[in-house]
Amino acid sequence: MSKNPTIEIFLRVRPTKKPFNGLSLNLEDKKVDIQIPKDSTRGYVNNKKEDYSFMFNNIFGMEAKQNEIFDNVAKDVIDSALEGYNGTIFAYGQTGSGKTFTMSGGAERYADRGMVPRTISYIFDETKKRTDTVYKIAISYMEIYNNDGYDLLDENHTNKNLANLQKIIPREFENGNLVLGGLSVHKAETEDQALNLLFIGDTNRVVSETPKNDCSTRSHCIFIVQIEGTKADGKKTIARLYLVDLSGFSSERVRKTEVDASFLTEAKSINRSLHYLEQVIICQNKKNAGEKIHVPYRNSLMTKVLKHSLIGNSKTRMIATISAEKDDLDESISTCRFAQRVALLQTKLLKNEALDRELIRDKLKKEEAATETPF
Repeated sequence: MSKNPTIEIFLRVRPTKKPFNGLSLNLEDKKVDIQIPKDSTRGYVNNKKEDYSFMFNNIFGMEAKQNEIFDNVAKDVIDSALEGYNGTIFAYGQTGSGKTFTMSGGAERYADRGMVPRTISYIFDETKKRTDTVYKIAISYMEIYNNDGYDLLDENHTNKNLANLQKIIPREFENGNLVLGGLSVHKAETEDQALNLLFIGDTNRVVSETPKNDCSTRSHCIFIVQIEGTKADGKKTIARLYLVDLSGFSSERVRKTEVDASFLTEAKSINRSLHYLEQVIICQNKKNAGEKIHVPYRNSLMTKVLKHSLIGNSKTRMIATISAEKDDLDESISTCRFAQRVALLQTKLLKNEALDRELIRDKLKKEEAATETPF
């Protein structure tokens, strides 16, 4: 396994009855072309034809099913996590482009399950098959709303307003490790227990209606699975899997959303946090190219949390979601450009392996007892 892999990027196009004929997908070459003719009117007179081409590790058209997305994007990352490698999958795109459907899924059909519930099922199926390893699974679920972190599994969600809930406090140590104070960790011994934790967290998420989406998530959400595996020889691995659904408000212009003033604080916060994320990626790519430049990871909670996913010890993949409609061209192009920048980043993939001293001690005692000569 490569020690310094680049982040893989994937594109998914949301189904629509009115696809723009200037957007074409080349699934074989894994390329999307966007051609804007001169007579295109997007609120202004366009006298210059514009052509855009973007390459991805894989592209999923409007007919792609949820299981296809999971098999191609997530399965390999989960297999690595079961072997002790950290992993991250994050979705990015404008509101209404299908991010939350891709990550969480739809409620009407079992086949519409998203990446997160499918990940849970796959993990527990695999742990049953791997009889040479004893696994322990733990779940955390956080959201970042207006740049503050909250525990989605906090029991007080049912009887307190968000403003009165305890905030997650990030603490960064000299070795670069980040601890999220106030984020609870819940053991999940069965698939049902893990799915129930996901359901509780999803119920507590901040959502609201916008003209682009009847149920738009208003916060960035990170579902964290900790996988601890111990083999008979005492070798132990601990990996963390981050499944991230970024809010998409900033991918579309506020003027298009037609929201009232009560949503402006949310919109500005989401815009700002995703702007910081893009700024971090641009600066990091310049630094990797040899420029002496500060990378502002501390500008927002989200960039602090995702730092290790972008340049640290993680096998990271991004799925960009776009709309094929003409009115969403600007946002679709912006999303594709963002993905191209992400694809330049390199992580440092290392196996999180150690020896379980207590297990080895018990094993040695048993061996010693078995070899003792009786009097």
